[in-house]
Amino acid sequence: MVNAIKGLFISCDIPMAQFIVSFNASLPASQKFIVHMLDATHMFVQPHVAEMIRSRIADFRDQNSYEKPA
Repeated sequence: MVNAIKGLFISCDIPMAQFIVSFNASLPASQKFIVHMLDATHMFVQPHVAEMIRSRIADFRDQNSYEKPA
């Protein structure tokens, strides 16, 4: 019997994958969203977390962006 799970495939570079994995690890067990790590740059996640991941990445990029002083 085959079990199928609806999900979202994410392909990214290694540092971004590690960021997503650490974000997933910081959540309680009931909210973890990674279904399967395929390799260092590909993962399969639950489909309802797409916007949450995007917003967390945007926040991370905003915090780590250089702004030239005036």
